[in-house]
Amino acid sequence: MNQAMSAAPAPGRQERRPRRRALAPLEPVSARTRVALGVGFFVLFFVVWAFFTLGGFVSPTFLASPITMAKEGWLLFTEFGFLHDIGMTVWRVLGGFVMAAVVAVPLGIAMGAHKGVEAFLEPFVSFCRYLPASAFIPLLILWAGLGELQKLLVIFIGSVFQIILMVAVTVGNARKDLVEAAYTLGASSSGIVRRVLIPGAAPDIAETLRLVLGWAWTYVIVAELIGSASGIGHMITDSQALLNTGQIIFGIIVIGLIGLVSDFAFKIVNRRLFAWSAL
Repeated sequence: MNQAMSAAPAPGRQERRPRRRALAPLEPVSARTRVALGVGFFVLFFVVWAFFTLGGFVSPTFLASPITMAKEGWLLFTEFGFLHDIGMTVWRVLGGFVMAAVVAVPLGIAMGAHKGVEAFLEPFVSFCRYLPASAFIPLLILWAGLGELQKLLVIFIGSVFQIILMVAVTVGNARKDLVEAAYTLGASSSGIVRRVLIPGAAPDIAETLRLVLGWAWTYVIVAELIGSASGIGHMITDSQALLNTGQIIFGIIVIGLIGLVSDFAFKIVNRRLFAWSAL
């Protein structure tokens, strides 16, 4: 009895919770801290870059300084029509990516929902997933020429097989208890797909598309390096021939910024469309 009374907390006295460390595993950080840390890394990166280039530790032939890069970027916009190159690259990424999504999402849903379809398609899709999109460029030039279709197809080939398998895995991992409950309530096979599997997998499918969109940006530069008269990749190739590392670095940074903006936009749209998935 005395031991129980001594173990109980005194009246009006609150139990102290263990203090968590800032760098504890899986410990969340506030939105303000997250932004500050993200911006801080970029600041540190540019400081180190400026130190080595402006301090004379690296030759300008191999790596331009941030100041030189900014000047070359200004020239690209004012004298070389870089906005047109950016527009063409964005159009190619979106065009090839949309083509891949339109084909891949239905096939991925069919593979995830029906094991027979999965057994039929998965070996071929898995085989194609390991083929580099750049290896198809010589064939695509023969088949489609040097026009826009060839560049769209490079992005399509690089994205479509990845989306198919990732969507199939997402749909195939649906909760079995929800499927059984739907059958119990009288749902048909097509109803299971339309009302259980697709709605349940929709947030993860959207996240898959967001990830693959990032990969599509790597494929477009490969497509623009060969036989292209416009685009960011074309500008980088011309700058490399002139040993203009300032323009090369500026083009790379522009790609990263556009990709970052598109990634945030995708996140915002997904959060609004599937707000219920976070509950």
